Amino acid sequence: MYKLTSKLVIYRNIDKDSILFKLADICRDFEAGEESREVLTGRILDEIHRLLDLATAYGFDRNLWHNYLAYLLAMTENPFTLVCEKNGRVEGSVNSFAQNDFEIFYKLFHYDFSTMEEMLHLNCFSLIQNYVSVEKKEQFYNKNVSARVRELSSSIEAVEKPEEMFDVIMSFYKQYGVGPFGMNKAFRISAKGASSGEMSIVPIIATSNVVLDDLVGYETQKQQLIRNTEAFLAGKPANNVLLYGDAGTGKSTSIKALLNLYYEKGLRIIEVYKHEFKYLPEIISIIKSRNYRFIIYMDDLSFESAETEYKYLKAVIEGDLEVRPENVLIYATSNRRHLIRETFSDRNEINEDDVHRNDTMAERLSLAARFGINIGYFIPKREEFFNIVKTLAAKNPLIQLSEEELLREADRWAIRHGEMSGRSAQQFVNFLVS
Repeated sequence: MYKLTSKLVIYRNIDKDSILFKLADICRDFEAGEESREVLTGRILDEIHRLLDLATAYGFDRNLWHNYLAYLLAMTENPFTLVCEKNGRVEGSVNSFAQNDFEIFYKLFHYDFSTMEEMLHLNCFSLIQNYVSVEKKEQFYNKNVSARVRELSSSIEAVEKPEEMFDVIMSFYKQYGVGPFGMNKAFRISAKGASSGEMSIVPIIATSNVVLDDLVGYETQKQQLIRNTEAFLAGKPANNVLLYGDAGTGKSTSIKALLNLYYEKGLRIIEVYKHEFKYLPEIISIIKSRNYRFIIYMDDLSFESAETEYKYLKAVIEGDLEVRPENVLIYATSNRRHLIRETFSDRNEINEDDVHRNDTMAERLSLAARFGINIGYFIPKREEFFNIVKTLAAKNPLIQLSEEELLREADRWAIRHGEMSGRSAQQFVNFLVS
Protein backbone atom coordinates (compact mmCIF):
# COMPACT_ATOMS: atom_id res chain seq x y z
CA MET A 1 0.00 0.00 0.00
CA TYR A 2 2.87 2.38 0.76
CA LYS A 3 4.15 2.05 -2.81
CA LEU A 4 0.69 3.04 -4.07
CA THR A 5 0.10 6.09 -1.86
CA SER A 6 3.63 7.40 -2.45
CA LYS A 7 2.80 7.77 -6.16
CA LEU A 8 -0.27 9.97 -5.70
CA VAL A 9 0.03 13.33 -7.45
CA ILE A 10 -3.22 15.31 -7.48
CA TYR A 11 -4.45 13.81 -4.20
CA ARG A 12 -1.06 14.14 -2.57
CA ASN A 13 -2.50 16.87 -0.34
CA ILE A 14 -4.50 14.32 1.66
CA ASP A 15 -3.47 14.75 5.29
CA LYS A 16 -0.41 12.63 6.07
CA ASP A 17 -1.99 11.91 9.43
CA SER A 18 -5.02 10.39 7.71
CA ILE A 19 -6.04 6.76 8.16
CA LEU A 20 -4.93 6.06 4.59
CA PHE A 21 -1.35 7.21 5.05
CA LYS A 22 -1.07 5.73 8.53
CA LEU A 23 -2.15 2.31 7.20
CA ALA A 24 0.27 2.70 4.30
CA ASP A 25 3.10 3.24 6.81
CA ILE A 26 1.96 0.18 8.74
CA CYS A 27 1.96 -1.95 5.58
CA ARG A 28 5.47 -0.74 4.75
CA ASP A 29 6.76 -1.62 8.22
CA PHE A 30 4.97 -4.97 8.12
CA GLU A 31 6.69 -5.89 4.85
CA ALA A 32 10.05 -4.70 6.17
CA GLY A 33 9.64 -6.85 9.28
CA GLU A 34 11.24 -4.19 11.48
CA GLU A 35 8.55 -4.03 14.18
CA SER A 36 7.15 -6.63 16.53
CA ARG A 37 3.76 -8.23 16.03
CA GLU A 38 2.43 -6.53 19.14
CA VAL A 39 3.46 -3.04 18.00
CA LEU A 40 2.01 -3.53 14.50
CA THR A 41 -1.22 -4.92 15.94
CA GLY A 42 -1.59 -1.91 18.23
CA ARG A 43 -1.01 0.52 15.37
CA ILE A 44 -3.54 -1.26 13.17
CA LEU A 45 -6.18 -1.26 15.89
CA ASP A 46 -5.62 2.46 16.45
CA GLU A 47 -6.50 3.12 12.80
CA ILE A 48 -9.46 0.74 12.89
CA HIS A 49 -10.70 2.67 15.92
CA ARG A 50 -10.42 5.92 13.97
CA LEU A 51 -12.25 4.36 11.03
CA LEU A 52 -15.09 3.22 13.29
CA ASP A 53 -15.35 6.74 14.73
CA LEU A 54 -15.62 8.13 11.20
CA ALA A 55 -18.23 5.52 10.29
CA THR A 56 -20.28 6.52 13.32
CA ALA A 57 -20.03 10.23 12.49
CA TYR A 58 -21.21 9.69 8.91
CA GLY A 59 -23.43 6.64 9.15
CA PHE A 60 -21.24 4.42 6.95
CA ASP A 61 -21.98 0.71 6.66
CA ARG A 62 -21.26 -2.41 4.58
CA ASN A 63 -17.67 -1.91 3.35
CA LEU A 64 -16.15 0.75 5.60
CA TRP A 65 -12.86 0.68 3.70
CA HIS A 66 -14.63 1.52 0.46
CA ASN A 67 -16.71 4.19 2.21
CA TYR A 68 -13.56 5.72 3.62
CA LEU A 69 -11.76 5.89 0.27
CA ALA A 70 -14.87 7.39 -1.35
CA TYR A 71 -14.98 9.89 1.53
CA LEU A 72 -11.42 10.99 0.72
CA LEU A 73 -12.28 11.45 -2.96
CA ALA A 74 -15.43 13.40 -2.10
CA MET A 75 -13.87 15.67 0.52
CA THR A 76 -10.40 16.45 -0.85
CA GLU A 77 -10.22 19.99 -2.19
CA ASN A 78 -7.38 20.88 -4.55
CA PRO A 79 -7.15 22.92 -7.78
CA PHE A 80 -8.18 19.94 -9.91
CA THR A 81 -11.26 18.95 -7.90
CA LEU A 82 -12.40 22.58 -7.55
CA VAL A 83 -12.21 23.11 -11.32
CA CYS A 84 -14.13 19.86 -11.88
CA GLU A 85 -16.76 21.08 -9.44
CA LYS A 86 -17.45 24.03 -11.72
CA ASN A 87 -16.90 22.52 -15.16
CA GLY A 88 -17.09 18.75 -14.84
CA ARG A 89 -14.55 16.90 -16.95
CA VAL A 90 -11.66 19.12 -18.00
CA GLU A 91 -9.25 18.74 -20.88
CA GLY A 92 -5.48 18.90 -20.72
CA SER A 93 -2.41 17.12 -19.44
CA VAL A 94 -3.76 17.20 -15.89
CA ASN A 95 -6.04 14.30 -16.89
CA SER A 96 -3.01 12.02 -17.13
CA PHE A 97 -2.12 12.78 -13.52
CA ALA A 98 -5.74 12.33 -12.51
CA GLN A 99 -5.95 8.96 -14.24
CA ASN A 100 -2.77 7.90 -12.44
CA ASP A 101 -4.35 8.72 -9.09
CA PHE A 102 -7.65 7.04 -9.94
CA GLU A 103 -5.82 3.86 -10.88
CA ILE A 104 -4.14 3.99 -7.47
CA PHE A 105 -7.50 4.41 -5.76
CA TYR A 106 -8.88 1.53 -7.81
CA LYS A 107 -6.08 -0.69 -6.48
CA LEU A 108 -6.67 0.61 -2.96
CA PHE A 109 -10.35 -0.30 -3.30
CA HIS A 110 -9.29 -3.87 -4.07
CA TYR A 111 -6.37 -4.03 -1.64
CA ASP A 112 -5.94 -7.44 -0.03
CA PHE A 113 -5.36 -7.26 3.74
CA SER A 114 -5.66 -11.03 4.22
CA THR A 115 -1.92 -11.77 4.42
CA MET A 116 -1.37 -9.19 7.14
CA GLU A 117 -4.48 -10.39 9.00
CA GLU A 118 -3.29 -14.00 8.87
CA MET A 119 0.24 -13.23 10.00
CA LEU A 120 -0.92 -11.02 12.89
CA HIS A 121 -3.91 -13.22 13.82
CA LEU A 122 -6.42 -10.42 13.25
CA ASN A 123 -9.86 -10.28 11.68
CA CYS A 124 -10.54 -6.52 11.86
CA PHE A 125 -10.11 -5.89 8.13
CA SER A 126 -12.56 -8.65 7.29
CA LEU A 127 -15.06 -7.17 9.74
CA ILE A 128 -14.89 -3.62 8.35
CA GLN A 129 -15.49 -4.91 4.84
CA ASN A 130 -18.78 -6.49 5.91
CA TYR A 131 -19.89 -4.06 8.57
CA VAL A 132 -23.44 -3.93 9.91
CA SER A 133 -23.96 -0.54 11.52
CA VAL A 134 -26.24 0.23 14.43
CA GLU A 135 -29.30 2.16 13.26
CA LYS A 136 -29.03 5.80 14.33
CA LYS A 137 -31.34 8.80 14.30
CA GLU A 138 -30.48 11.52 11.77
CA GLN A 139 -29.38 14.02 14.42
CA PHE A 140 -26.57 11.71 15.50
CA TYR A 141 -24.73 11.54 12.18
CA ASN A 142 -24.15 13.63 9.07
CA LYS A 143 -26.84 12.29 6.76
CA ASN A 144 -25.96 14.50 3.78
CA VAL A 145 -22.33 13.41 3.64
CA SER A 146 -23.32 9.81 4.34
CA ALA A 147 -25.72 9.61 1.41
CA ARG A 148 -23.31 11.19 -1.08
CA VAL A 149 -20.28 9.16 0.00
CA ARG A 150 -22.12 5.85 0.04
CA GLU A 151 -23.48 6.61 -3.43
CA LEU A 152 -19.96 7.28 -4.72
CA SER A 153 -18.65 4.15 -2.99
CA SER A 154 -21.30 2.00 -4.68
CA SER A 155 -20.56 3.57 -8.07
CA ILE A 156 -16.85 2.82 -7.75
CA GLU A 157 -17.59 -0.75 -6.63
CA ALA A 158 -19.48 -1.24 -9.91
CA VAL A 159 -16.47 -0.15 -11.98
CA GLU A 160 -14.80 -3.06 -13.77
CA LYS A 161 -11.53 -1.38 -14.75
CA PRO A 162 -9.53 1.63 -13.54
CA GLU A 163 -10.20 3.71 -16.66
CA GLU A 164 -13.91 3.84 -15.82
CA MET A 165 -13.27 5.55 -12.48
CA PHE A 166 -12.44 8.82 -14.23
CA ASP A 167 -15.95 9.31 -15.59
CA VAL A 168 -17.58 8.18 -12.33
CA ILE A 169 -15.67 10.68 -10.22
CA MET A 170 -15.95 13.54 -12.73
CA SER A 171 -19.70 13.01 -12.83
CA PHE A 172 -19.83 13.05 -9.03
CA TYR A 173 -17.89 16.33 -8.78
CA LYS A 174 -20.06 18.00 -11.40
CA GLN A 175 -23.31 16.86 -9.79
CA TYR A 176 -22.49 17.30 -6.10
CA GLY A 177 -19.27 19.27 -5.85
CA VAL A 178 -16.38 18.56 -3.53
CA GLY A 179 -15.42 19.12 0.07
CA PRO A 180 -17.57 20.34 2.95
CA PHE A 181 -19.43 22.89 0.81
CA GLY A 182 -20.37 20.22 -1.68
CA MET A 183 -21.52 17.62 0.81
CA ASN A 184 -23.28 19.74 3.46
CA LYS A 185 -26.34 22.01 3.53
CA ALA A 186 -25.66 24.48 6.30
CA PHE A 187 -22.68 25.97 8.13
CA ARG A 188 -21.75 28.11 11.10
CA ILE A 189 -18.69 30.08 12.16
CA SER A 190 -16.19 28.60 14.58
CA ALA A 191 -13.55 30.84 16.14
CA LYS A 192 -10.28 28.90 16.30
CA GLY A 193 -9.03 30.99 19.19
CA ALA A 194 -10.12 34.17 20.89
CA SER A 195 -6.58 35.53 20.91
CA SER A 196 -5.67 34.61 17.33
CA GLY A 197 -8.85 36.03 15.81
CA GLU A 198 -8.95 33.17 13.29
CA MET A 199 -12.17 31.54 12.20
CA SER A 200 -13.35 28.60 10.14
CA ILE A 201 -16.61 27.71 8.43
CA VAL A 202 -17.82 24.36 9.79
CA PRO A 203 -20.78 22.18 8.76
CA ILE A 204 -23.95 21.93 10.82
CA ILE A 205 -24.50 18.19 11.08
CA ALA A 206 -28.21 18.00 11.85
CA THR A 207 -30.48 20.47 10.06
CA SER A 208 -34.24 20.87 10.26
CA ASN A 209 -36.42 18.93 7.81
CA VAL A 210 -39.04 21.69 7.72
CA VAL A 211 -40.63 22.59 4.37
CA LEU A 212 -42.60 25.67 3.38
CA ASP A 213 -45.89 23.77 3.46
CA ASP A 214 -45.32 23.24 7.20
CA LEU A 215 -45.80 26.98 7.64
CA VAL A 216 -49.57 27.45 7.44
CA GLY A 217 -50.67 30.72 5.88
CA TYR A 218 -48.32 33.58 4.93
CA GLU A 219 -48.64 32.60 1.26
CA THR A 220 -47.75 36.06 -0.06
CA GLN A 221 -44.64 36.21 2.10
CA LYS A 222 -43.52 32.75 1.03
CA GLN A 223 -44.02 33.55 -2.65
CA GLN A 224 -41.91 36.71 -2.35
CA LEU A 225 -39.15 34.69 -0.77
CA ILE A 226 -39.38 31.93 -3.39
CA ARG A 227 -39.28 34.36 -6.33
CA ASN A 228 -36.20 36.14 -5.02
CA THR A 229 -34.39 32.90 -4.15
CA GLU A 230 -35.14 31.27 -7.50
CA ALA A 231 -33.88 34.37 -9.32
CA PHE A 232 -30.70 34.15 -7.22
CA LEU A 233 -30.22 30.46 -8.06
CA ALA A 234 -30.75 31.20 -11.75
CA GLY A 235 -28.00 33.82 -11.73
CA LYS A 236 -30.45 36.69 -12.18
CA PRO A 237 -30.38 39.91 -10.15
CA ALA A 238 -31.71 39.26 -6.63
CA ASN A 239 -31.97 41.23 -3.41
CA ASN A 240 -30.91 40.84 0.19
CA VAL A 241 -34.01 40.09 2.26
CA LEU A 242 -35.16 41.22 5.70
CA LEU A 243 -37.99 39.22 7.26
CA TYR A 244 -39.38 41.32 10.10
CA GLY A 245 -42.40 41.25 12.36
CA ASP A 246 -43.91 39.54 15.36
CA ALA A 247 -42.24 36.68 17.22
CA GLY A 248 -43.35 33.15 16.44
CA THR A 249 -44.76 33.89 13.00
CA GLY A 250 -42.45 31.73 10.89
CA LYS A 251 -39.65 34.03 9.77
CA SER A 252 -36.82 31.63 10.65
CA THR A 253 -38.87 28.63 9.52
CA SER A 254 -39.25 30.16 6.06
CA ILE A 255 -35.50 30.48 5.58
CA LYS A 256 -34.76 27.00 6.93
CA ALA A 257 -37.35 25.59 4.54
CA LEU A 258 -35.59 27.23 1.58
CA LEU A 259 -32.51 25.16 2.36
CA ASN A 260 -34.42 21.89 2.05
CA LEU A 261 -36.20 23.09 -1.09
CA TYR A 262 -33.15 24.26 -3.01
CA TYR A 263 -30.18 22.30 -1.63
CA GLU A 264 -30.09 20.07 -4.72
CA LYS A 265 -29.93 23.21 -6.88
CA GLY A 266 -26.78 24.40 -5.14
CA LEU A 267 -28.13 26.52 -2.27
CA ARG A 268 -26.05 26.64 0.90
CA ILE A 269 -26.67 28.64 4.09
CA ILE A 270 -24.07 30.04 6.49
CA GLU A 271 -25.43 31.17 9.85
CA VAL A 272 -23.65 34.23 11.25
CA TYR A 273 -24.32 35.97 14.57
CA LYS A 274 -23.75 39.67 15.06
CA HIS A 275 -20.64 39.20 17.19
CA GLU A 276 -19.16 37.40 14.15
CA PHE A 277 -19.79 40.23 11.68
CA LYS A 278 -16.12 41.15 11.77
CA TYR A 279 -15.50 37.90 9.89
CA LEU A 280 -17.87 38.75 7.02
CA PRO A 281 -15.16 39.93 4.57
CA GLU A 282 -13.16 36.77 5.26
CA ILE A 283 -16.25 34.55 4.87
CA ILE A 284 -17.07 36.14 1.53
CA SER A 285 -13.50 35.77 0.28
CA ILE A 286 -13.68 32.01 1.01
CA ILE A 287 -17.01 31.34 -0.69
CA LYS A 288 -17.00 33.77 -3.61
CA SER A 289 -15.23 31.42 -6.03
CA ARG A 290 -17.22 28.29 -5.18
CA ASN A 291 -19.84 26.79 -7.48
CA TYR A 292 -22.72 27.27 -5.03
CA ARG A 293 -25.18 29.98 -4.08
CA PHE A 294 -24.70 31.10 -0.50
CA ILE A 295 -27.22 32.77 1.77
CA ILE A 296 -25.60 34.35 4.81
CA TYR A 297 -28.34 33.90 7.39
CA MET A 298 -28.69 36.24 10.36
CA ASP A 299 -31.43 35.19 12.77
CA ASP A 300 -33.14 37.51 15.25
CA LEU A 301 -31.03 40.45 14.11
CA SER A 302 -31.23 43.63 16.18
CA PHE A 303 -28.90 46.12 17.77
CA GLU A 304 -28.97 48.31 20.83
CA SER A 305 -28.21 51.95 20.16
CA ALA A 306 -24.73 51.65 21.68
CA GLU A 307 -23.73 48.64 19.56
CA THR A 308 -21.64 49.29 16.46
CA GLU A 309 -21.44 45.83 14.83
CA TYR A 310 -24.10 46.94 12.35
CA LYS A 311 -21.43 49.01 10.58
CA TYR A 312 -19.65 45.81 9.48
CA LEU A 313 -22.92 44.61 7.97
CA LYS A 314 -23.63 47.92 6.22
CA ALA A 315 -20.20 47.85 4.60
CA VAL A 316 -20.66 44.32 3.30
CA ILE A 317 -24.18 44.87 1.98
CA GLU A 318 -23.33 48.09 0.23
CA GLY A 319 -20.46 50.49 0.50
CA ASP A 320 -17.33 48.35 0.70
CA LEU A 321 -14.74 48.87 -2.04
CA GLU A 322 -14.98 45.19 -3.01
CA VAL A 323 -18.19 44.36 -4.84
CA ARG A 324 -20.28 41.69 -3.13
CA PRO A 325 -19.98 38.47 -5.20
CA GLU A 326 -22.99 37.46 -7.29
CA ASN A 327 -23.21 34.08 -5.51
CA VAL A 328 -23.82 35.61 -2.05
CA LEU A 329 -26.99 37.11 -0.54
CA ILE A 330 -27.91 38.09 3.00
CA TYR A 331 -31.21 36.97 4.53
CA ALA A 332 -31.99 38.24 8.02
CA THR A 333 -34.90 37.93 10.45
CA SER A 334 -35.80 40.45 13.10
CA ASN A 335 -38.65 41.46 15.36
CA ARG A 336 -37.71 45.07 14.63
CA ARG A 337 -38.49 46.80 11.38
CA HIS A 338 -35.51 49.17 11.60
CA LEU A 339 -33.15 46.69 13.33
CA ILE A 340 -31.52 49.28 15.59
CA ARG A 341 -33.32 50.09 18.82
CA GLU A 342 -34.07 53.76 19.20
CA THR A 343 -35.50 55.45 22.30
CA PHE A 344 -36.41 59.03 23.15
CA SER A 345 -33.44 59.12 25.49
CA ASP A 346 -31.24 58.31 22.49
CA ARG A 347 -32.60 61.39 20.75
CA ASN A 348 -31.95 63.55 23.80
CA GLU A 349 -28.42 62.19 24.02
CA ILE A 350 -27.80 62.98 20.38
CA ASN A 351 -29.27 66.46 20.79
CA GLU A 352 -26.84 67.27 23.59
CA ASP A 353 -23.56 66.31 21.92
CA ASP A 354 -24.04 65.70 18.23
CA VAL A 355 -23.83 68.71 15.94
CA HIS A 356 -25.22 66.71 13.02
CA ARG A 357 -27.84 64.77 14.98
CA ASN A 358 -30.06 64.19 11.92
CA ASP A 359 -27.17 62.47 10.14
CA THR A 360 -26.57 60.25 13.17
CA MET A 361 -30.23 59.29 13.34
CA ALA A 362 -30.29 58.53 9.61
CA GLU A 363 -27.19 56.32 9.91
CA ARG A 364 -28.84 54.21 12.61
CA LEU A 365 -32.00 53.76 10.58
CA SER A 366 -30.36 53.18 7.18
CA LEU A 367 -29.35 49.57 7.77
CA ALA A 368 -32.82 48.16 7.05
CA ALA A 369 -32.96 50.21 3.85
CA ARG A 370 -30.00 48.27 2.50
CA PHE A 371 -32.13 45.13 2.28
CA GLY A 372 -33.78 45.30 -1.14
CA ILE A 373 -36.79 43.26 -0.01
CA ASN A 374 -38.57 43.68 3.32
CA ILE A 375 -41.20 41.05 4.12
CA GLY A 376 -43.52 41.46 7.08
CA TYR A 377 -44.70 38.53 9.22
CA PHE A 378 -47.40 39.48 11.71
CA ILE A 379 -49.57 37.78 14.34
CA PRO A 380 -52.52 36.08 12.60
CA LYS A 381 -56.09 37.10 13.25
CA ARG A 382 -58.23 34.84 15.41
CA GLU A 383 -59.72 32.88 12.49
CA GLU A 384 -56.30 32.50 10.89
CA PHE A 385 -54.92 31.19 14.18
CA PHE A 386 -57.72 28.64 14.37
CA ASN A 387 -56.99 27.56 10.80
CA ILE A 388 -53.33 26.99 11.71
CA VAL A 389 -54.38 24.89 14.71
CA LYS A 390 -56.80 22.80 12.62
CA THR A 391 -54.19 22.22 9.91
CA LEU A 392 -51.49 21.14 12.37
CA ALA A 393 -53.90 18.93 14.34
CA ALA A 394 -55.11 17.21 11.17
CA LYS A 395 -51.54 15.99 10.54
CA ASN A 396 -51.49 14.11 13.83
CA PRO A 397 -53.81 11.09 14.17
CA LEU A 398 -53.31 11.02 17.95
CA ILE A 399 -55.51 14.09 18.32
CA GLN A 400 -59.12 12.89 18.44
CA LEU A 401 -60.92 16.06 19.59
CA SER A 402 -63.88 17.37 17.67
CA GLU A 403 -63.33 20.67 15.85
CA GLU A 404 -65.42 22.49 18.43
CA GLU A 405 -63.41 21.05 21.32
CA LEU A 406 -60.13 21.66 19.52
CA LEU A 407 -60.84 25.35 18.89
CA ARG A 408 -62.20 25.91 22.39
CA GLU A 409 -59.02 24.49 23.93
CA ALA A 410 -56.86 26.43 21.45
CA ASP A 411 -58.59 29.65 22.46
CA ARG A 412 -57.91 28.90 26.13
CA TRP A 413 -54.29 28.07 25.34
CA ALA A 414 -53.79 31.38 23.50
CA ILE A 415 -55.32 33.35 26.37
CA ARG A 416 -53.10 31.63 28.96
CA HIS A 417 -49.96 32.11 26.86
CA GLY A 418 -50.70 35.62 25.73
CA GLU A 419 -50.47 35.25 21.96
CA MET A 420 -52.02 33.76 18.85
CA SER A 421 -49.09 32.82 16.64
CA GLY A 422 -47.92 29.91 14.56
CA ARG A 423 -45.42 29.02 17.26
CA SER A 424 -48.14 29.07 19.90
CA ALA A 425 -50.34 26.86 17.70
CA GLN A 426 -47.53 24.31 17.30
CA GLN A 427 -46.87 24.33 21.04
CA PHE A 428 -50.57 23.73 21.66
CA VAL A 429 -50.63 20.76 19.28
CA ASN A 430 -47.48 19.35 20.92
CA PHE A 431 -49.23 19.68 24.27
CA LEU A 432 -52.26 17.76 23.02
CA VAL A 433 -50.10 14.96 21.68
CA SER A 434 -48.05 14.67 24.88
